Amino acid sequence: MARLHIFGGTSDARKLCTLLDQIGMDYSVSVASDVGRAVAAELQGDIHVGRLDANAMIDWLKTNAIQCVVDAAHPYATLLHRNIQTACESLGIQLIRYERPSEVVVEHPLIHRVPTVAAACDCAQTLGPRVLLTTGSKDLLLFRQALPNHHLIARVLPTAEVIQQCESLGFGVDQIIGMKGPFTAEMNQALYQFCQPDVVITKESGQEGGFQEKIQPCIVAGIHCIVIERPQSVMTAQNATICHTIEEILPLLTCFQTREPA
Repeated sequence: MARLHIFGGTSDARKLCTLLDQIGMDYSVSVASDVGRAVAAELQGDIHVGRLDANAMIDWLKTNAIQCVVDAAHPYATLLHRNIQTACESLGIQLIRYERPSEVVVEHPLIHRVPTVAAACDCAQTLGPRVLLTTGSKDLLLFRQALPNHHLIARVLPTAEVIQQCESLGFGVDQIIGMKGPFTAEMNQALYQFCQPDVVITKESGQEGGFQEKIQPCIVAGIHCIVIERPQSVMTAQNATICHTIEEILPLLTCFQTREPA
């Protein structure tokens, strides 16, 4: 059984798992939903599906005798990061936190930097009626509640679960764009031309999230772009290490066993 566990659901985590597969290292990986399972289907590690609060996470890690955890979850998954830190500190488990490198947000009159979803909604109030959301499906309810008089268009993953969520929130057929990234600047430019938004709301998701590819076409097209800044990382757990590249993580895992040949 793997003693190394990775909290994933991101392209960063998949890259790490692929490298571990190449060297034959045994591991398990968590994803939040069946969508994550499908994306991770080609990985060789055991896949755990489902969200865990701190107490459930402690029980799961203890039951599975996990000795080391890599937190490679999404940079905006603040609660998950906190739960992972709490669980590892409680059990005395080694924690490696991967922090995706940030990218510089260009200073421009069309770029508006805000700290939260609520602040993004406040900022969008006076910038025009058509708003393109490229922040995923998690916060759609908040946007719908805060911007009831705006025409919201959501770019989300093209899964039945997510599309159903959009429909349940009142998004019509002309307000849902089901696409899976990464997206090039040219693809985003074509999408902006098609949707004709007054405002694009996005997150500072780094290179892996195609951040520059989202904001540069806005500047070219004269579209306001509201950037929800990344939450500040607070790492207080003992036995914790922060890495800023996937390659930094591998030398820290050399004590774990490789997979038995099939």
